Amino acid sequence: MPKFAVLVFPGTNCDFETVEAIKKAGGKAERVWYKQSLKDFDGVVLPGGFSYADYLRAGAISARAEVMEEVKELAKEGRPVLGICNGFQILTEAALLPGALRPNKVPRFLCKWAYLKVRDTETAFTQFYKEGEVIRMPIAHAEGNYYSESLDNIRITFQYSDDKGNTTEDANPNGSLLNIAGISNEKGNVLGMMPHPERASDKWLGSEDGLRLFKSMVEYAKR
Repeated sequence: MPKFAVLVFPGTNCDFETVEAIKKAGGKAERVWYKQSLKDFDGVVLPGGFSYADYLRAGAISARAEVMEEVKELAKEGRPVLGICNGFQILTEAALLPGALRPNKVPRFLCKWAYLKVRDTETAFTQFYKEGEVIRMPIAHAEGNYYSESLDNIRITFQYSDDKGNTTEDANPNGSLLNIAGISNEKGNVLGMMPHPERASDKWLGSEDGLRLFKSMVEYAKR
């Protein structure tokens, strides 16, 4: 059974939920303090929160922690690396994914449900979705406005949409370029996304759409 590290920095606050989602998806998961080693793990998740209180820029300090060198090695080896919300911000700051997460177009914290259109089903995290499928997950961020000067080497994985799958400006909650809600690297084993799949992993939470993402990650890690 694949074992995942859920990396915890000072200010991380979504680690327990993420561990439970991975376990429900059929994997093993442990909370790992950022000063500990990632040795013997089959993948790593950087969960949401406000690491180092978003000082300087969201994710900027965590991205320079020594443990991120181990995260980069895991990514090079083809193991799954998932960054959720603050984790996505850390991945861009660490140059594991291109671009940056800027303050929302309307400068305020957003916490609400969002519809997402699945664009890429050939990543380590999306094999249990259908291309073009509309799913539902919550967002909770102040700096989720994705921007990149170039779309080279970017695989758009999820886009903000309405409930019909239309990726219109009205369906874009934060001003993100091309309604981007999640991207992966060229290999498809590193994914960053602003919506929270761990908060959509049980029917009692309002949606189970996020559980399939973790199931995909677990199955991929078995290879």
